[in-house]
Amino acid sequence: MPVKSSASFRLTALPVVVVAQLLAAAVLTLTLVWVLHFRGGVSWSWHRSSTPQLVYTAHPLFMVIGLVICTGEAIMAYRIMLGSREVKKAVHLLLHLVALAFAAVGLYAAFKFHHDLRAPDIRSLHAWLGITTAALYALQWLVGFVYFVFPGAVMTMRADYAPWHILLGIVIFLMAICTAETGLARFIFPFHGYPSEAFVVNFTGLAILMFGVAVVVAVILPSRY
Repeated sequence: MPVKSSASFRLTALPVVVVAQLLAAAVLTLTLVWVLHFRGGVSWSWHRSSTPQLVYTAHPLFMVIGLVICTGEAIMAYRIMLGSREVKKAVHLLLHLVALAFAAVGLYAAFKFHHDLRAPDIRSLHAWLGITTAALYALQWLVGFVYFVFPGAVMTMRADYAPWHILLGIVIFLMAICTAETGLARFIFPFHGYPSEAFVVNFTGLAILMFGVAVVVAVILPSRY
């Protein structure tokens, strides 16, 4: 009876990427249900007939779409996309840029909410993590653009920096996951009892965590499928 080599049982990135896509859809669906159904939607202005909370609700919505979903998809672009390496690089770069745009809107919503209520900014652990993550994210994108897109970059410099770019990208993504989890915890903390909204928020947090794990595993595994 022939003995199969260990390579025959090696797990590749494809099934993990599929799971990651399902989890991304779950994260987006749960976030939209929470924001639209339980939080009453999003508004950029408030008056006596509305509530300032509608302004702040835009913050988790845009941050989850940007720093969690778009970032995860950008990291997996080299596993998902077909075509040349230049096409994959372009998709990777543009998805990160879209993530930064969503994050900028989400940060604006948080600062606007605090400004409208005359409340202090950047007081919680969540805020500290969020600002640090956003700043490192923007810096990582800028450095990556200079090294991998800018025509004047030397090939040896790109080769030397590439492992660090990958490592720092994963670290920043995991920081975004941690920031999202601490942000969701802040919404649950004021609840009295355990309403149905808390279930949705908790499942959203679990989906975000599993999506983060799936993205990292998809990057680690070989792409042969």
